[in-house]
Amino acid sequence: MYNITINGKNTLKTELDFNGTKVSGTSNGKTIEADILNTGHQQYHLLLNNQSYNIELVKADYAEKKLVVKVNGKKYTLDVKDKYDELLHNLGLDNIAAKKINDVKAPMPGMVLNILVSEGQEVKKGDSLLVLEAMKMENVLKSPTDGVIKKVVATKGTAVEKNQLLIQF
Repeated sequence: MYNITINGKNTLKTELDFNGTKVSGTSNGKTIEADILNTGHQQYHLLLNNQSYNIELVKADYAEKKLVVKVNGKKYTLDVKDKYDELLHNLGLDNIAAKKINDVKAPMPGMVLNILVSEGQEVKKGDSLLVLEAMKMENVLKSPTDGVIKKVVATKGTAVEKNQLLIQF
C-alpha cells in the first residue's frame, strides 16, 4: 500500500504489483491493469486503458521518498508514503528520527554579503537565509530545517571563518 501525493495536491491510494512487464492492482479503489516496458535509462513506456504514456524518472531522493517524473513531457513531483510511514504518522512518531538542527555555521571562510532573514522570522526547510561570498562566488545558504530564527549572529559586510556560527534556531 502506497499513498502518492502528486505536486503536493492530489493523493492516490495505490496497491500495485509489478510482474515483469505487467502492472496490476488498485488506485483509489479502481482496478488497474497495465503494461510497462523499460525503453532506456530511467525511461519507460506505459500502456493503461488503451492510453500510451512515456515516463522518465528525472530525479529520485529515496531517503526523502520523493520522485520527479516526466509523463509525456510534463513534470510531476511525487511524495511516496508506505504503510509504515502512515503507521509512524498515526502514532506521532514520524518526526522522531529527524535530527534537531539549532545552528547554521559557515561552510567555508568568506564575507557575509547579505542577510535575508531576521530574528523571530519563521522559515521552512530550503528557504534562503544569507549570502556568503567565498572564492569570488556568491553562495546562498539555505535553511536545513523548518523553524523560527532565534538569533542572527552574522553581520552584513563582515568576514567569517569556516564553522563560525551565523544563525541560531
